[in-house]
Amino acid sequence: MTAVFRVGLVRLVGRGSTAPAPATLLQAQTNGLPATFMQKCNISGRTMRGGPRCPKVPPYPYKTKKYNVFSAIFDKTTKRFDENTKVICVEGPIAAGKTKFAMELAAELDMQYYPAVDMDLIYINPYGYDMRKLDPELPPSCRSYDIKNFCADPKHPSAAAFQIRMYMLRFSQYVDALQHILSTGQGVVTERSPFSDFVFMEAMFRQGYISRGARSVYNDVRQNTIGELLKPHLVIYLDVPVDVVQKQIKARNLEHEVKSKVFSNAYLTDLEVIYKQQYLKDIAGHAELLIYDWSAGGETEVVVEDIERINFEQYESDPHNKKMIDWRFPLETEWCEARIKYCNEKSDLMNYFNVPRFDVPELLRSAEDGKVWRDVWYNAPGMKYRPGYNADVGDTGLLTKLKIGINEPF
Repeated sequence: MTAVFRVGLVRLVGRGSTAPAPATLLQAQTNGLPATFMQKCNISGRTMRGGPRCPKVPPYPYKTKKYNVFSAIFDKTTKRFDENTKVICVEGPIAAGKTKFAMELAAELDMQYYPAVDMDLIYINPYGYDMRKLDPELPPSCRSYDIKNFCADPKHPSAAAFQIRMYMLRFSQYVDALQHILSTGQGVVTERSPFSDFVFMEAMFRQGYISRGARSVYNDVRQNTIGELLKPHLVIYLDVPVDVVQKQIKARNLEHEVKSKVFSNAYLTDLEVIYKQQYLKDIAGHAELLIYDWSAGGETEVVVEDIERINFEQYESDPHNKKMIDWRFPLETEWCEARIKYCNEKSDLMNYFNVPRFDVPELLRSAEDGKVWRDVWYNAPGMKYRPGYNADVGDTGLLTKLKIGINEPF
């Protein structure tokens, strides 16, 4: 039996059971009209639509074409929106089955799927070269540190910088997701989000993996950045007890996880408690929230049916209600301004991570170490110049290339 809790309505639906349909849906069926024509505020899956989503206006090529004030005069934002123009975040403990579920959900709702981030986004350069190969040439303070290193040595001085970088990656990916939804009208499904990242930092602090000072820096960085993002419309939490999480970690048999002492009862319990008592409690005031018992997995179709019953516009009549308030722009110009911000000013948003804190030793490196790192890092294959301009890895036609891409890595 899989339980689902709808925060706000406080309803419990067992797996495979059928909850009463909303009045508007009954009216639509009675009148012989497709439900989607009656419920523009409700997300609809392929089954309800009877086929794939049909966008009214072609998507804007935001990856290759800038969107600025001049563009906004001719290309409005909301003309591409429909009932599925929503941000959905899938959350849950380690090894809960989030990836499989999120991919299935995105496919059923015709949304863009954004997978969980990892440090490969930093350490694998645009030419496929793994920058971790440079570690023997670098001083200890500048060497790579990723999830495998964390599992092997969670109390390493680089653990705090690792989690701050993970937050940066989640923030960057979420900006990309906002670029996509505002430029195409297609909804997005993300696996975790920057809003929940603090759960891991807090659990690491409670277990003594990072210092109080490093936690303070993280909180300063988060406070300086998180307010720049639009909160999701819906958060889906796949709930799995700690003992089941440990069994599933063993079942998926990733060597660095199985051999690690990080995933103890204490650490996993901290993650669960912080998720439920802090993150879910807070996000429920801003977004719709569905919580499922996913101990034995679940059925994506059942989740889609529950999602289709949510009226995302029911809060618009109350200007003081915080739910969905990030997505209530009264004027088209405000939608366009938001689109410009996420599509054309990402580098400015990433600059907000530059919080001047010099009181935490494990987050600092000496000038000498920094000089060595820069000399080694920017002389690696494909790193001397911007992508497309590196003859050492086979780039050609350099004399004729005048345009620089608009989505440079942060």
